[in-house]
Amino acid sequence: MVTTLADNAHFGFEWIDVISASREELQKVAAQYGLHPESVADALQPEHLPKYESIGEAAFIIVRYSAPEANESYTIQELTNKIAIFHTESLVITIHREAIPFLDGLKKTLIDSRKCRGTYHLLNRLVKATLASFEAPAYALADEIDYYESQVFLQQKTPPVLKGLYHLRRKLDVTKRLIFLSKDILEQVDDPAHQDPDTRDTRDLFVRLETLYDSMHENANQLLNVYFSLSSQRTNEVVRVLTVFSVFFLPLTFIAGIYGMNFDHMPELRWKMGYPGVILFMVLVTAIIYFWFRRKGWL
Repeated sequence: MVTTLADNAHFGFEWIDVISASREELQKVAAQYGLHPESVADALQPEHLPKYESIGEAAFIIVRYSAPEANESYTIQELTNKIAIFHTESLVITIHREAIPFLDGLKKTLIDSRKCRGTYHLLNRLVKATLASFEAPAYALADEIDYYESQVFLQQKTPPVLKGLYHLRRKLDVTKRLIFLSKDILEQVDDPAHQDPDTRDTRDLFVRLETLYDSMHENANQLLNVYFSLSSQRTNEVVRVLTVFSVFFLPLTFIAGIYGMNFDHMPELRWKMGYPGVILFMVLVTAIIYFWFRRKGWL
C-alpha cells in the first residue's frame, strides 16, 4: 500500500509511505521517483543491517527498530524490523512491511500539526524514533540481568539458567551491534548545512543507549563467567566429598579384601580374637584418617 503522508502543495516536500508493497508496486514507485535499482533491491531484503548510502543528491538509509516477537528471540529479524528510507531535499520515502506506531505518531506531531520544518527535520525524527524504540527493551533486559543475578548468587544450588543467560547475551550482542551501526547514520544525518535542534537530543539518546547496552553486555558476560565459576566450584565440592568418603573406605576395603580371600594357611582366621582385632584395627585406621583430615583442614 502506497500512501502520501505529506505533499508539496502544503509542506514543500513529499512524504510517501509504502507498507507491505509487492515488488511491482515498489518498482512503480521507483520508476516514478527515479530510485536506484540496487537500493530498491536492498529495501526488499528483510535482514539488511543499518546503513547510510549517498547516491548523487539522494540518500538511501536503512534503519532498524526494536520489535521482539518472543522471549527467546535473539536474531536480528526476530528482535527488530527494518525501515528503508529514500531521502532528498524535497522527498522522503519510507518502506516497511508492517504498520509502525511511531510513524503514526510522527505524522500527528509533525505533519498534522504543520510543525515539520522540512525533510531533514523529518529524517532526524525518524532516526531518533528508531533509536528510542530500543530504550524500553533495555530496561526489560536490565530486569532480566537482575533476575539472573539473584538466581546465581542467592540460590544454594546452581540454578538451570544457562539457556536464559545465553539468550540474554545474544539479545545484547545483536542490539549493541545495531546501535553501533546506527552511529554512521547519525553522523550523516547531522549535516552542518542543515542543522536541526533535535539532532543534539538524538545524539544524547544514542550515547545513553550505547552506554546502557555496553554496561549490560559487560554485566551479562561477567554473570556468565560467575555462573561457570560457581558451577565448577560446586562440582569440586561434590568431588571433594566423594574423595573424602573414598579415602575413608579404601583402607577398610583393603583390609576386608585380604581377610576375605579365605586361604587355608591364614592363621588369623583361626584366632579367637581375630574378628574383634580386625574391627578394632579398622576403627583405629578410620580415627587416624579422620584426625589427619581435621589437622589438614579438609573437614
